[in-house]
Amino acid sequence: MITVHHLDNSRSQRVLWLLEELGVPYDIKHYRRDAQTMQAPPALREVHPLGKSPVITDGDLAVAESGAIVEYLVERHGGGKLLPAAGTPQRLRYTYWLHFAEGTAMSPLLMKLVFDKVASSPMPFFAKPIAKAISAKVLSSFVTPNIERQLDFMEAELGRSEWFAGDAFSAADIQMSFPLEAAAQRAGLNASRPKLTAFLKRIHARPAYKAALERGGPYSFAND
Repeated sequence: MITVHHLDNSRSQRVLWLLEELGVPYDIKHYRRDAQTMQAPPALREVHPLGKSPVITDGDLAVAESGAIVEYLVERHGGGKLLPAAGTPQRLRYTYWLHFAEGTAMSPLLMKLVFDKVASSPMPFFAKPIAKAISAKVLSSFVTPNIERQLDFMEAELGRSEWFAGDAFSAADIQMSFPLEAAAQRAGLNASRPKLTAFLKRIHARPAYKAALERGGPYSFAND
């Protein structure tokens, strides 16, 4: 039996959704973030040395990293579902977006989260203007332009087909859900990019997505 080591409000929600789409039975072990640091609890280090989510266990095997988990589940348990045929253009696009989600899309979103936190964190009054100025400069000169360019790129790509890998829904769309949900929550993704917002509405309406929310618990990113 597959066990998903599920951290609240994290990328592991995608893993629950994928398993629901595949119709594969699974158990969930829930973990809660530290209320002060928002970090994963030390108990996750008992599953994987880095102590981060997502992690799954399948018998004696532990698999970490979202992309690796998606590939493992689709190839080992998918029975051909959610995976374009090998050697097709759709398969190449599938592979690209599967890795783009974490390799490219999440980097500036994480930087935005960090620098927003720097600007708003408590600190001595004399340091506050300096921290806010540095944060604003990094955001305006590097982070925000990168996010905008990536959102424009993704919007244009969804103009080619309904889903990221082509006309059929695939596991690449599941992998792409988190960066787009994060962008909608904290990086300005809105109705000005109609194809991306329509994508979010489509995935949030899927029965398997809703079933994963019911099993996983509160997930603040599940908003259109």
